[in-house]
Amino acid sequence: MSRLIKEACEGEEVIIARGRKPMVKLVPVGDARRKRIPGGFEGQFSWTDDAFDPLTDDEMRELGFE
Repeated sequence: MSRLIKEACEGEEVIIARGRKPMVKLVPVGDARRKRIPGGFEGQFSWTDDAFDPLTDDEMRELGFE
């Protein structure tokens, strides 16, 4: 088991099977995961100036609100 844990921590994919059926995937936790970087989606989304304006009565009806 120690060898499998070491392999998983080094980035190897470790699958434990029962017979020929895969049962468990061993993955590292904590510091081994990639850190999140704020602003990763910056510049990938855009919207028009009216995107957050209230909906009109007709638009509300089209969406099923009476």
